Amino acid sequence: MQRPRQGQVVIGVDTHKEIHVAAAVDWQGTLVGEECFPTTRQGYRLLESWARSLGDVLRVGVECSGSYGSGLTRHLAKNGFTVLEVAFPDKTVRRKRGKDDFIDAEMAAEAAFTGARTVTPKSRDGMVEALRMLQKARSTAVAARRAALQMIRADIISAPEELRDQLRGMTRMQLIRHLVATRPDSTDFKTPLGATKIALKRLAKRYVDLDDEISELDDMIDAILADAAPLLVRLKCVGAQSAAQLMVTVGDNPERLRSEASFAMLCGVAPVPVSSGMTYRHRLNRGGDRQANSAIHIIAIGRLRTDERTKEYIARKMSEGHTKMEAIRCLKRYIAREVYYVIKRQSELVNCS
Repeated sequence: MQRPRQGQVVIGVDTHKEIHVAAAVDWQGTLVGEECFPTTRQGYRLLESWARSLGDVLRVGVECSGSYGSGLTRHLAKNGFTVLEVAFPDKTVRRKRGKDDFIDAEMAAEAAFTGARTVTPKSRDGMVEALRMLQKARSTAVAARRAALQMIRADIISAPEELRDQLRGMTRMQLIRHLVATRPDSTDFKTPLGATKIALKRLAKRYVDLDDEISELDDMIDAILADAAPLLVRLKCVGAQSAAQLMVTVGDNPERLRSEASFAMLCGVAPVPVSSGMTYRHRLNRGGDRQANSAIHIIAIGRLRTDERTKEYIARKMSEGHTKMEAIRCLKRYIAREVYYVIKRQSELVNCS
């Protein structure tokens, strides 16, 4: 991390929904200014002008660059600033220094000054950002569809006997089709039987509408993956949802990940040492992006069920004294390495084209 020279300043920004609080430190690490700005385009321009008035801006550290600070991060990157994402400070530091927006902005500036607690943020300006938005919409639709089905099942359990006996033996899709085709009396909503029929009809229609919405989103996601991740989706047991999640985790600028080890740590599959005395072992990593970890776990389980080489690998690890969970941890680390190099290679191909 390049150290500031005389005349240069480093900016730290504590981001919020309505305001951003910025602090600046000079080339010696001394606080030289603090200011608040609104979270609007005019506010971003004012922050930019304020920062430039203090000296040559070497870099800017922004908290929450993927949420509250996403607009500011895009604005600064577009205007030639080097932007770093700053992680939250350690709790022990906060207990000693206290907590307010100006203190947080100052600590963000200090982190950007030293390079501690900083990473390169996602650029969020390409197809992967579009993929992230569609993936979020899909995940909420899936959750709502699941909730609708659960409510249908629960309503049937407590429904009047004459209605419950008609519905209890049906499969899921038989039940949905039957309920959608029913025509309950809309004026009979004051009796338990009539209200139950109306509720079940509405829930079934909601389920069908959400199912259609999910299908449409799947088509869009598949189209993006065909352009943005053609090599990744060809890997064994890598489905569309797993590929989409891994691409979202990496972002539009995979070059921000310096090595396959950093990608493994980001996905929470890098081994964590838990050795003591004469005992040498590692455990599962419980940090990182848990959605990416889940995607790699799904790929690992799929290969464990269908791929002979994977079965032999797990058997060999278990014969060496590893438990099955430890063997799967090793497999997930191997998959993360494979995925990293595939994403890196396809990024080079997309950039060349």
